[in-house]
Amino acid sequence: MSSQAVALPLPAAPRVAVRSAIARALFLRSVRRMPGRPLAVRGPDGRLLVAGATGAPELRIVRDSFFARLGAGGKIGFGEAYMAGDWTAVDDLADTLAPFAVNLDRLVPAPAGRLRAAIEPRLPRSERNTVAGAASNIRRHYDLSNDLFELFLDETMTYSCAIFEPGDSLAAAQRRKLEAIARLAGVGPGDRVLEIGTGWGSLAVHLAKEHGCRVTTITISDEQRRLALERVAAAGVAGLVDVQLCDYRRVEGRFDRIVSVEMLEAVGEEYWAEYFAVCDHLLAPGGRAVVQTITMPHRHYLATRRSYGWIHKYVFPGGLIPSLEAIDDALRSRSLLRVRHRDEIGPHYATTLREWRRRFVERRSEVAALGFGEPFQRMWEFYLAYCEAGFASGRLGDSQLVLERT
Repeated sequence: MSSQAVALPLPAAPRVAVRSAIARALFLRSVRRMPGRPLAVRGPDGRLLVAGATGAPELRIVRDSFFARLGAGGKIGFGEAYMAGDWTAVDDLADTLAPFAVNLDRLVPAPAGRLRAAIEPRLPRSERNTVAGAASNIRRHYDLSNDLFELFLDETMTYSCAIFEPGDSLAAAQRRKLEAIARLAGVGPGDRVLEIGTGWGSLAVHLAKEHGCRVTTITISDEQRRLALERVAAAGVAGLVDVQLCDYRRVEGRFDRIVSVEMLEAVGEEYWAEYFAVCDHLLAPGGRAVVQTITMPHRHYLATRRSYGWIHKYVFPGGLIPSLEAIDDALRSRSLLRVRHRDEIGPHYATTLREWRRRFVERRSEVAALGFGEPFQRMWEFYLAYCEAGFASGRLGDSQLVLERT
């Protein structure tokens, strides 16, 4: 699906009324069962359907089509209903979504939960991360528009979790993260460094400019490579940084260090073992890899690893967030690499995402001028808030892993 032209037709007519009624009953029941009444729900007629505790954020249902979408699409329908304007957050959107993240295990009644594996849509084989499939999946997100990302990212153009200290700007927090990766990798002047997942070149430039490394950085996004080349040249490190359009499975050579920031989530479970085997093969003797990745608890990973969700359909096709246990299993499957050290920076991601969302919302008129209409804007706002709620609730983490051979 094109993220610029988001189509949100209402569910087909047959059985809509029945599904809507069931969805309404289940949704209101689930919200009422949340401990501490953390959320209020108001209907289209202004009537309070669920009373929240004092100060609880309010979810306002604008149209009854909210329940139709929920009945037809479940979790996907919930996100689509926001994109369509069928519901809104009276208070902050991430704060409104947080109770759902905190109470994820309670939202679905036990009998329905046991049927989830049978009724939820499965990850489509068309989004498998083969060499061709990965390139297609990446294009759908990262090739949207460099101008779009420039509107809400900071001047470093870093699209991953920052590390904040009191008083930090977003740019300062991102530079602290870049240096944290360099420190964990133990880089030095002249080191041959492979970066898997260029982004827009911020880490490659940092390693070359601040540490004198010779960096080969790879991406499968044409748009990212184009801007990364410009940024490398502007930073005066073109002689130290080689930006290649290349899949990680096609890299040749030997490297003293490998770094990869929030790229593992796009590899796909089917290819994690191969990814780590490639890293093992490319590392010179005594080498070290640093992988920063979003994580989820293992039981949640096991419950959702085959499910197709809103985030797959609209934001990250082919993606899957691993658990730490799944990473260990993948490492042991086909490589000698093991986790030797881990820093957890997940709490900083909620702050990072909130700052991205603030900047995005403030510049919505400029987003619209780029050709991204209202459904896309609501989709992007929901994506950023949805992720923020996940990190703020502790449902998601972000680990910086130091990998070395046994």
